[in-house]
Amino acid sequence: MDANIERVLIYRMGSLGDTVVALPCFHQIARAFPNAERLLLSNIPVHSKAPAAYAVLEGSGLVHGYMRYPVATRNVAELLALQREIRSFRPSVLVYLTPRRAAGDVLRDAAFFRLCGVPRTIGLPLARDARANRVDAATGEVEPEAARLARLMRELGTIDLEERSNWDLRLTVEEHRRAATALEPVQGRPLLGLAIGTKMQAKDWGAENWTLVLNRLAGELPDYGVVLLGAAEESTCSDAASAAWGARRVNLCGRLTPRESAAVLARTRAFLGPDSGPMHLASSVGTPCVIVFAARSRPRLWFPWGRQHEVIYHRTDCWDCHLEICTEQKKKCLTSITSDEVIRALARVLMRSANAHAIQR
Repeated sequence: MDANIERVLIYRMGSLGDTVVALPCFHQIARAFPNAERLLLSNIPVHSKAPAAYAVLEGSGLVHGYMRYPVATRNVAELLALQREIRSFRPSVLVYLTPRRAAGDVLRDAAFFRLCGVPRTIGLPLARDARANRVDAATGEVEPEAARLARLMRELGTIDLEERSNWDLRLTVEEHRRAATALEPVQGRPLLGLAIGTKMQAKDWGAENWTLVLNRLAGELPDYGVVLLGAAEESTCSDAASAAWGARRVNLCGRLTPRESAAVLARTRAFLGPDSGPMHLASSVGTPCVIVFAARSRPRLWFPWGRQHEVIYHRTDCWDCHLEICTEQKKKCLTSITSDEVIRALARVLMRSANAHAIQR
C-alpha cells in the first residue's frame, strides 16, 4: 500500500464485459493507492450495445473520473490533446491494464505515456508470457483473462480471484432501490434473468432458439417470473421471445443503467443468455449463469467467473476462429446447441440453488 501517491491513471480499454473481468484489479489498485485520485483512461464505445467502462464503475469509488480515448485514433491533434490532458492530471503512476496486445503496440504505448510525463508504470506486459493467456500443459485448459490481468498486478500484491469481495461492484442503496421498483410487476416470484442480445453476430444463438426455451420454461416453471435485460433495440425481440410468460415477465431492455441491471440480476435465481456483458454482470453479483457460448475463442478464456455456472460450449473443428461474423460455417458451434441442453443446464442450476436456500434456512 502506498498512501503517499496522490494521482493514479488506469489504462483499460473495452466496455461492459471487459470492465467486469478487470474488477479484481480495480479493487487491488484501490487497496494499493487508497488516498489517490484514480482516473480511468478508456475508449469511447463504438457500438450502441456496448456501455462505456465508466458506466460500470461510476459511484463505486474504485475510480473517481473518466478520461476518454478515441479508439484506434491516429489523429495527431487528438493524441496531442490527450497528452495535454494527461500532463495536466500529473499522474505519479500509470496502471497498464489493457487486453492482450502485440509487443510493438505495448512499446508504442510505453513511449507515449513516457512523453506524457508519467514516471512509473505498473503492469506493462513486455514479456510474451504477460501478453498471452497461459495454457495448462497437462489439461490443455487456457487461463481465463481475469487471471492473466491479475498476474499483471503482481507488483501490487496477489489477487485472490475466489474472494467474492474482489468482484463487488459496490452497488449503492439507490441503485438497489431502482432495481426493486423496476421489478414490482413480478414482485414475490422467484425470477429468471434473460438477455438474448449480443453485439456480435457470431455469438447470437437466435431469437427462435430463445423462444423455444422460454415457451417450455413458461409451462415448466409456473411460479417463476422472467426479467428481460439488454439494449433498447433488443426490447421488441425480447418481448416476442417471452410472449408465453404473459404477465409474469417484465421487459427492462434499455430502461436501466448497467449498475441497476446488476442490482436486478442480484435478485434472480439464475441468468440465461449468450456470451455478453450482462453475463459478466450476473457473475459479478454471484448469480449462476446458463450460457450458450460460441466456440470463437478457447473455452474458459471469457467464461463467467465462478464454479456455479453452466456453460454450454461445443468444440467444433473450426473452434478458436475469432470471427465476429460467421457465414461460411453458419455458426455451427452455436446452432448445434439444443434447447434441451439449455433447459437441462438450468434445471441443474435451480436444483443447486434450491439446495443452497434449504441449507441457509
